[in-house]
Amino acid sequence: MDKKAKKRIDLLHQRLTKLRQQLAGSRQQPDDPGEPQRLEKEIAAAEAELAKIKEEG
Repeated sequence: MDKKAKKRIDLLHQRLTKLRQQLAGSRQQPDDPGEPQRLEKEIAAAEAELAKIKEEG
């Protein structure tokens, strides 16, 4: 795995952590009813990208 892939993996892990925290907060305080679904889609996309990078590496 090259430096670029490792950097991308690190960024995706940081993004996933942030998105999961936002999702937990949006479930506890449902101001916008569509926000949890949007966050879940973003998490799924980030996890798919992470899996793709790991497969290639």
